[in-house]
Amino acid sequence: MPTFAGDNGLLAIKGYDPVAYFTLGKATPGLPEIEHEWDEHRYRFSRPDHRELFKVAPAHYAPQFTNFCAMALALGRIVDADPESWLISAGKLYIFGGPAGRELFQQELAENIAKANQNRAQIRKR
Repeated sequence: MPTFAGDNGLLAIKGYDPVAYFTLGKATPGLPEIEHEWDEHRYRFSRPDHRELFKVAPAHYAPQFTNFCAMALALGRIVDADPESWLISAGKLYIFGGPAGRELFQQELAENIAKANQNRAQIRKR
């Protein structure tokens, strides 16, 4: 079930800091007092400088399928992602339902990315 941040949109990636994956190399919870809204979602950040980096290039830092598992989407399913299971490939952040999804996604990376992008429209139905 999606988590709401007030009345201002859905909370993205369960409140984890999207920039921290790139700068710290780990999943890091964000703080409610350091938020930014983009693409109908509220993003939280662990540090103010991460919020500023995100504001400059949100499409770079935001996960490719927002709150959904990239591998499940490649298979045509909608599954909420676990922010602790993630991958950066070609400068893009992907999150998964768990470690098995990440491992499977990497086995045929280009094909799975293409399939997930084709199935992206399913996200909008939710």
